[in-house]
Amino acid sequence: MASSIFGVGITGLNSAQAGLLTTSHNISNVNTPGFSRQTVVQGTNNPQYTGVGFFGAGSNIQTIQRQYDQFLEVQARETQASASHLQRYATQIGRIDQLLGDVDAGLSSAIDSFFEGVHEVASHPADPAARQSMLSASGALVARFKSLDAQLTAARQDVNSQLQANVTSINSIAARIAELNERISTYGAQGNGVQQPNDLLDQRDTLVRDLSKLVRANVVEQDDGSYNVFIGSGQALVVRERANTLSVVDDLESPRDKQIALNIGSTQMRLRAGDLEGGELGGLLAYRDQTLNEAHNALGRIAMVLASEFNAQHNLGQDLNGALGGDYYAIGQPAWYGNSNNSAAASISVTAADHGDLTTSDYRLHYDGSNYTLTRLPQNTSQSFAALPLPPSIDVDGLTITGFGSMSAGDSFLIQPTRNGANALALLIHDTNAIAAASPIRTAASLGNTGNATISTGSVAAGFVQPIVSFTIDFTSATTYDVNSVPPGAPLANGTYASGDTISYNGIEIAITGTPADGDTFTVGPNTNGDSDNRNALALAGIQTRSVLAGDTATLQGGYAQLVASIGNKTREVQITADAQAGMLRETLAARESVSGVNLDEEAANLLRYQQAYQASGKVIAIAGTLFDSILEIMR
Repeated sequence: MASSIFGVGITGLNSAQAGLLTTSHNISNVNTPGFSRQTVVQGTNNPQYTGVGFFGAGSNIQTIQRQYDQFLEVQARETQASASHLQRYATQIGRIDQLLGDVDAGLSSAIDSFFEGVHEVASHPADPAARQSMLSASGALVARFKSLDAQLTAARQDVNSQLQANVTSINSIAARIAELNERISTYGAQGNGVQQPNDLLDQRDTLVRDLSKLVRANVVEQDDGSYNVFIGSGQALVVRERANTLSVVDDLESPRDKQIALNIGSTQMRLRAGDLEGGELGGLLAYRDQTLNEAHNALGRIAMVLASEFNAQHNLGQDLNGALGGDYYAIGQPAWYGNSNNSAAASISVTAADHGDLTTSDYRLHYDGSNYTLTRLPQNTSQSFAALPLPPSIDVDGLTITGFGSMSAGDSFLIQPTRNGANALALLIHDTNAIAAASPIRTAASLGNTGNATISTGSVAAGFVQPIVSFTIDFTSATTYDVNSVPPGAPLANGTYASGDTISYNGIEIAITGTPADGDTFTVGPNTNGDSDNRNALALAGIQTRSVLAGDTATLQGGYAQLVASIGNKTREVQITADAQAGMLRETLAARESVSGVNLDEEAANLLRYQQAYQASGKVIAIAGTLFDSILEIMR
């Protein structure tokens, strides 16, 4: 009997010691990230049968159990991936919002200053100081466009750098998960699949949560306890003890952007940006493709339309030297890039046919061997062209795509109509005398006219050329006229007249209103000594308030305001969603902590409980020893 009591006491002592050890381990890891509280699972030994019944044989430790909820762990990973995605997106877009919305550093104030310079020339067309002020404001506007473009380009380079940093961290984490997989499967085998290395499991789960901060990861647990980790649309990053690696590679289409590739042995698989949603990696790619690209394109479009509209009007004016105005600005041209896997003969050519119809999108032209498909990015709306005219040509959104080479099935091109617009903008005029503020024509009514008709100052249209040959408009009745050369000869043209009609001849457009009399004459000729003429300067200043963007639906400043508002609204939307997701993450982690976290008050109570059990078991052993000594005394 004494030996039985002694054995029971020993089992109690061992159980209490296991409890003290486990509780101490919990207390020492109270601040260890990802640590899950461990508890002792204690059971009774098989009882001993006697004639009077079964006597208990003490206790045993069945296992050390990790307090873990798989559902909460999966939820924490998913919530972490979404929260990191949104937070990274919000951080990046917030910088663009501040850049474009800054009153001093933004574009709106520079456009205002530029047109103030144009108005100054319109008010004082012959004043060298006013002309110099206009050139200075023009140069400042170009500099502002280039500065904004440079900062957007730097933001793109920053995305590439962050992608590389994230990929390096992902590869490191994947390697450590694979290493832990090997150790866990080995230790699990030693425990016959029943006893688990709890601390290693915690370390691995913590690494998977860290991985979810960088990229959304899905986990499939294997029979031996190891994890297979998948990213993207199901690509394997970790398979048991083997970790594959990610790399940052040049985009096959866009030379300034990077792609993520998964390396499996000697095979490299390029991952689409849309497949990598979640985590900081997904946030960076979404920000680049959905916001940065559009902002960069929108800025370039404003520069290209400004230059195009200003050049067109400046070409119709006359400078102080009596010559027609030339191009005022250099205009950026659409860019296109062939896919690196294209056949050698594949080629296209892209021109901006109508700058006012250009959009802020990029385009992908793909050939499948029979049809051409043009996809608008990032909207992913497509249109197919089964048959093209000869020579082949596609006209869409202000673009004309021609010059098709021998494209093979699978060839594609990325078209960026406006991306380079701001960087390519340049001032071409540096001589104040070359500003074409005047109109090249002058009109007059004959002093001998007897009707009440009046003639407008006139304007010239695209295609007008110098030198101007003077001509007259001679009314042969109140409703008919001849156009005659000076000196008169055979009529150059004739027509019928109604008050307010525009009469066009040789690229010159004039309007006559009122009722002319038979024999009334109006003269149109070159604008000699027109230094004080401001008609073209007024037309140039009028570009500021004309709708010239997006199919003539927005002004230049209106287009920029739309860009700022769009980025601002998106920034606010992403920030609100990010804050909400961060709150959800805190709640999820708190729920996990309520199950797995260490409570020091509870552990302190456990220490006392196990201490008392240890002491009581020791007392049992002492009593058993005393009884055994008594038996020995009797047997002597």
